[in-house]
Amino acid sequence: MEASEKVEPTCHVELSTAGLEGVDAERQAMSIEFASRDTEWHKTATRKLLLKIDLHLLPWVVLMYLTNFLDRNALAQAKLGTLTKDLGLKGTEYNTITSILFIGYILFQLPSNLLLTRVRPSLYLCGMMALWGTISALQSTTKSYVGELLCRLFLGAAEAPFFSGCIFLMSSWYRADELAHRIGILYAGVALANMFGGLIAAGVLADLNGAHGIAGWRWLFIIEGSATVGIALIAIWIMPNYPSTTRWLNVEEKHYAEWRLAQDAAGEIDDRYAITPMQAVRMAFKDWKIYLYMIMHHLNLLSQSFTYFFPSIVKSLGYNNTTTLLLTVPVWFATFIVVLLVSYHSSRTKERSMHIACCMLVGAIGNIIMITTKNLGARMFAMYLLPIGVLPPFQIILAWITSTFARPLAKRSVIVAICGMFGNASSIYGSYLYPDSQAPRYVVAGIVLACTCCGCAIMAIIIRFVLKAENKKLDEQEERDGVTIRGFRYIL
Repeated sequence: MEASEKVEPTCHVELSTAGLEGVDAERQAMSIEFASRDTEWHKTATRKLLLKIDLHLLPWVVLMYLTNFLDRNALAQAKLGTLTKDLGLKGTEYNTITSILFIGYILFQLPSNLLLTRVRPSLYLCGMMALWGTISALQSTTKSYVGELLCRLFLGAAEAPFFSGCIFLMSSWYRADELAHRIGILYAGVALANMFGGLIAAGVLADLNGAHGIAGWRWLFIIEGSATVGIALIAIWIMPNYPSTTRWLNVEEKHYAEWRLAQDAAGEIDDRYAITPMQAVRMAFKDWKIYLYMIMHHLNLLSQSFTYFFPSIVKSLGYNNTTTLLLTVPVWFATFIVVLLVSYHSSRTKERSMHIACCMLVGAIGNIIMITTKNLGARMFAMYLLPIGVLPPFQIILAWITSTFARPLAKRSVIVAICGMFGNASSIYGSYLYPDSQAPRYVVAGIVLACTCCGCAIMAIIIRFVLKAENKKLDEQEERDGVTIRGFRYIL
């Protein structure tokens, strides 16, 4: 849960030392010392600590996520080459290839996140990254529909640990009010991946097609997959794990990093061994709030179905392949900027629901314009509105989830994975919304996604009122118990 009002550090003595029975004496002594410090000391210490964390963690997770989407979305760009012809794809076979990635992704996400609480994240996430990079590169060797289908299935399984694992890892370093815009920076990697993907694909498909007897789309998989493996092998030695185990924090900084996180959960230390994996699963499914977030997350990811066909959608404007790919670049650059701005504003204002709702309505307008006109300028404008509307809410939703289900760590890990599994299930059927036969307006897709955007906005408002009622109950409970220090509250 996230505090809508933070308690001053000088008032935290009782709160900060609660629940520390059984914790080593050094940690307890440090916690009491931190609680006694004044506000100015905490501001300085937090600023220095966050700078260290940002420099050591954020660049790697953003770079890894960028390569993740480059590899996943390379198929959409390869489709503008000779992939369809070379593999003999017919009917909805391309859609099935797109869809099956999420079967593997969903099946392995929960087991992976449970395992992540027991294994060093740097080793596990980077190892899986090297594996998906290898699989992505091997797509260049496929000769048939079945071969590509199997590659995509295994690619999804290998990618499953990464995103929810990154969110879980980041939530083990940052407080809830610090997390939203940092997840925004992470998810901005999607826009960067699509932007650079368009540039890379434009060059590869135009200049390397037929080089050494290899088709351009095969070179695309080789180049991007190989780069992913290289980055993974470097990151495995540099990427941090948890505050208590990292080497670039001194003893005081390690304890302070843990102490700060404990304040978001009424002094509860975030111990990843506190409960068993099965206890975490049971706790997650017993918390009824998870089902509201699952629905909202599912609708948001369904609204992003167009991203797997975006080059084909832009191709409907009538330009050649190279121009089409280059036209996607400014769209994704604009989306990159908006993702950062919206997530930063959400983090600064400590508000989630209205940011989500307003953005999703922008996405709905984009879909409506797409299906109601063939005017070139209007359709190009709509192609900006689509990603600008539906991508920013994604990281806000994830930050909202991690702050609502703050502790224990294992339960949070399960909830992030469950929401990810249910959300990504939308891509299994969302991949069939854009058959070539419905180009250029894709009317069915536009209607479905416009309604989906509105549904996601409505869910955000519903959750706002539900959590507001929960906050009122917490206020009343504190009043009944005679508590004068206000603890955390759900952020709205």
